[in-house]
Amino acid sequence: MPYIGSSEADIKAILKRIGISDIEQLFDSIPENMRLKRPLALDPPLSEFELQKRFSAYAGSNTCCTEPVSFLGAGLYQHFVPALVDHLILRSEFYSAYTPYQPEISQGTLQTIFEYQTYVSQLTGMEVANATLYDGSTAMAEGVLMACRIRRGGKILVSQAVHPEYREVLNTYSKYLEQEIITLPYDGKGCTDREKLEESIRDDTVCLVVQSPNFFGCMEKLDALKEILNGKKILLVVVVNEMISLGFYQPPGVFGADIAVGEAQSLGIPVNYGGPLLGFLATRDLYKRNIPGRLAGQTVDSRGQKGFVLTLNTREQHIRRERATSNICTNQALCGLAACIYLSVLGQKGFAEIASQNYHKAAYARKKITGIEGYTLAFNASVFNEFVVKVPHDPQNIAAHLKERGILAGLQLGRFYPELDQHILFCVTEVISKDQIDLLVRALEEIG
Repeated sequence: MPYIGSSEADIKAILKRIGISDIEQLFDSIPENMRLKRPLALDPPLSEFELQKRFSAYAGSNTCCTEPVSFLGAGLYQHFVPALVDHLILRSEFYSAYTPYQPEISQGTLQTIFEYQTYVSQLTGMEVANATLYDGSTAMAEGVLMACRIRRGGKILVSQAVHPEYREVLNTYSKYLEQEIITLPYDGKGCTDREKLEESIRDDTVCLVVQSPNFFGCMEKLDALKEILNGKKILLVVVVNEMISLGFYQPPGVFGADIAVGEAQSLGIPVNYGGPLLGFLATRDLYKRNIPGRLAGQTVDSRGQKGFVLTLNTREQHIRRERATSNICTNQALCGLAACIYLSVLGQKGFAEIASQNYHKAAYARKKITGIEGYTLAFNASVFNEFVVKVPHDPQNIAAHLKERGILAGLQLGRFYPELDQHILFCVTEVISKDQIDLLVRALEEIG
C-alpha cells in the first residue's frame, strides 16, 4: 500500500483540530527517561520514486519479479506516477460517476473536467480545450475533421514524420469522406520537408498536419512551417503525443497553431499494455463552436455562486443531428482527472524538472550510444526524449541480445519505414537511471 505523506499545512491543521501546538505533545505520556534523544540510524530520506526503485531492487532477487529496463517509446511513454493519483481517482464518486448531463448533481465531475481543460489550454498555448477524446490517433482525426468544417476543401497535407498509426486512422476516416490525403516526406534532418510542402500547396488545401516532437523524436520548426502557410488560409494542426515535452519546449500556440491534438497518456497514466489512453484537443477561441465532443464551462447561478455546466454541445445526441460536430458519445473523464491530479501534484516547477530530466538523460544516452563504433545518429535536429540511431547489425538480432540481458530495445523502424530498416528509435525518460543507460551501452558494445 503506498504511503502518502502529510504536508506542513496538513500537520498544522491536524494539531490545531486536536488542540495541541506541536507533535512532541503527542508523546507526553511516555516517561522522559524512555524517550529516544537522538535521530534514528536510518539512511537519508528518499523520494517516492526512489523508494519504489529500492524495493523493486529488493524484489528483483526473485526472478519472477524482475522487470526489464525499457527504452521503448514511440507514442506511449513510461513516466513516474505519484501514488496520490491512483489514490484519488479510485474514490467512488470519481470512478463510478455518471455522464454529467445534470449539472445540479454533477458539480464535482464538471469541475474536474473544467480544470483539465484549463491545464491543456495552458500547456498547449491555446485558448480553449475540449473535455478529452479517446486517444491520440482519433484526436488527430477529429482535429482534421474540425479543420475541414472550418475550411472547405479537398486536400489534407500530412507529414510522413507523424506517427504512422495515427496516419492509418486518418486514412480510414478519409475513405468515407471526400478528402485526399497527401503525404509530405521528411528531410535529412528528420523533419517535414519544407520544399515539398511549398510544392504541394493548392487552392483547395485545408490543413497541414505535423507532429512535434515527431515520430523520430525531432522537434519540427513550427515557426517556419507557419510562415509558409501565412496568407493561404491553410490551418496548422499540430500533434503532440509526448506532453512532457511542453515543460521544456515552447507550445504549439506560440507558433500560431490553429488546432493542437494528441495523446496525454504521459500525464499520470501508466502504459498499461496500451490503454486506456487520453486524447486531447485544443484550439483558438475563434473556432470553439467547431470543437468535437464535450466542453465544460464555468458560470454563475441565480444566486451569483460559481457553477459548472456542459456548454456548446453540438453533438448528435443533442440539437444538431446530422450536422453535429462529432458523434463522440463519451469522454475519458477518469483519465482526464488523473492528468489533472498529476499536474497539480507536480506544479509548474516539478513539471519543468521532469521535462528537463527527460531531455538531459536522452542527451546522455544519445552521446554514449553514438560513441560506439558503427552506431551513428540518423538525424541532427533537436530532440526531446527520443532519437533514431543507425545500427551496424540486424536490429532484430540486437533486440534479441538486449532481451537476454533484461533490456527492451527501442522500436525497430523498418516496421513502418522500410528505408530505415537498419535504424532503432530509442526513448529515455526520467524513470531510466544513468546506470541503466550505461548497462544498455555495455550490452551494445558486447555485440561488436
